[in-house]
Amino acid sequence: MMKDDDLMDIETDNGFDRAEISHPRILGRSLRTAIWRATRDHGKRPLLFFNGIGANMELAGPLGKFIQDRDVITFDIPGVGESETPTFPYRPWQMARVARGVLDFYGVDEVDVMGVSWGGGLAQQFAFQYRNRVKRVVLAATSTGVTMVPGRVMSLSKMRDPRRYTDPQYMEDNFQELYGDSPAHAKGHAAILKPPSPKGYLFQLLSMMGWSSIPFLGFVKQPVLILAGDNDKIVPLINARIIDHFLPNGRIEVIEGGGHLFLVSRADEVVPMITDFLDEVAFEAMPAAAAAA
Repeated sequence: MMKDDDLMDIETDNGFDRAEISHPRILGRSLRTAIWRATRDHGKRPLLFFNGIGANMELAGPLGKFIQDRDVITFDIPGVGESETPTFPYRPWQMARVARGVLDFYGVDEVDVMGVSWGGGLAQQFAFQYRNRVKRVVLAATSTGVTMVPGRVMSLSKMRDPRRYTDPQYMEDNFQELYGDSPAHAKGHAAILKPPSPKGYLFQLLSMMGWSSIPFLGFVKQPVLILAGDNDKIVPLINARIIDHFLPNGRIEVIEGGGHLFLVSRADEVVPMITDFLDEVAFEAMPAAAAAA
């Protein structure tokens, strides 16, 4: 029988040790950024990843672990993880400018973009704001912002409790109620969480107040893969259908039994869906001889 310590070792071995960490100054503030380099040059576009609210970039480890044929880039949002806390509140368009600065730091022009939960909103904003730099979009467990259908009241109330960042026992006791995922992943998830600064977390919450992607989704012409768990207690499945309704070129994949953290709890199943979707364009853009190699 697997012991709890063994499970935690497995859950925390999530590929983050392969990331190259930097601390550039972007628009006047120090950010912690990460890039997982492709193990071999396949000519594929990098993937820019936006995390959920209050989530440090260690939680992007499954992407770095399973995606090794393209670069994966992410960063700690200001006030989260080890990025400097901002002085003033910001709006999503301003954070999209920060993300553009991260790409410029790495010398990257065109990318595919992915966002989870809160980061899915930012991914929508970035794909619209910098649509000449974005070729494909993946949205996971996310919504259109204030126009979303909210999740269960009990789950949302636990989301606001700061103990989910500071108390591993609280996370373990409430994991399934919070996210709808198996509590078997609670220890590993709690082990890699870094509490955001109170101000940073507040600014993340405030940034989406009054924001909705519905007014501009019709202008997001890129192919968009929308991933949603049918057991998500925070962002119910109906929100994926709302996003898809307004997109010219979207499609939905439902993760059966998946909760809000299916990217972590079902990474071995979900990441291949993501890479297959991204490769549809990646290989089209490659010369025929290279694609056949």
